[in-house]
Amino acid sequence: MSYFTIAGVQLHALHHGDNTDAMRHRINLLMARFPNVQMVLFSELVANGAATHHAEPMPSNMEAMFCQLAEEHRIWLIPGSMFERDGDKIYNTLSVINPQGQVAARYRKMFPFRPFEEGVEGGSEFVVFDVPHVGRFGVSICYDMWFPETTRTLAAMGAEVILHPTMTDTIDRDIELSIARTNAAINQCYFFDINGAGAMGNGRSIVVGPAGDVIHQAGIGEEIIPLEIDLNRVRREREVGLRGLGQPLKSFRDRSVDFGVYRSENSPTPFLDTLGPLVKPHRPDNGHHDI
Repeated sequence: MSYFTIAGVQLHALHHGDNTDAMRHRINLLMARFPNVQMVLFSELVANGAATHHAEPMPSNMEAMFCQLAEEHRIWLIPGSMFERDGDKIYNTLSVINPQGQVAARYRKMFPFRPFEEGVEGGSEFVVFDVPHVGRFGVSICYDMWFPETTRTLAAMGAEVILHPTMTDTIDRDIELSIARTNAAINQCYFFDINGAGAMGNGRSIVVGPAGDVIHQAGIGEEIIPLEIDLNRVRREREVGLRGLGQPLKSFRDRSVDFGVYRSENSPTPFLDTLGPLVKPHRPDNGHHDI
């Protein structure tokens, strides 16, 4: 089977507080109206808000509630991400829940939005998972996609679909739309970039095909995005090229160049060390002082 139906949910949610009742209600309505949906994907940090003091060890009661919902509706469920407490560290963690209500995988966001996402550690392990008889899926979170190495690694691990919850409420959303299209095209995969609405994001979730084509772009309000995708399209375009043209994954595999910028020692790019510390921008001192 190469056809698979995924519903992205762009939810209007509270920035600080428990949004799980709204998520449960939305899933129940979604599955009643679109019973063909096989996977549901929410946006980043939508379940419990964007405050790190809500962080809990995993497995948690909140995660268990989502497991029950997945089993009840027999769906794959990615309920966005939640802050996870592990000892004295906090991670931005996504749970992949299968239709049996089991946590199939957890992924920790690799690139917290520093310097603004303070007090959050970056993860170090890539996550892909298989939907039996369908294909391989990869996950990333928000700022991760600004680093092409993340999506490229998932594609190199065999991911045919990238599931990417985000929480973007800033003026760079239009740039992210371009990045989503680029990541899909250069890795020849589907890319589901699902944002929040209201206080949890400025919307404009986007679903992109393996040729970089926009399958759907949401508005700024609440929206449910159920879409059937065809994994054979990914396989065909990886075989013969994007629109019968470029085959970037094969070219990357067969490259002769060694990217020295990725060496952790003896890097030939000392320029990066001249960029200064990773801190928030501050107001310049214009020479005027209060009396």
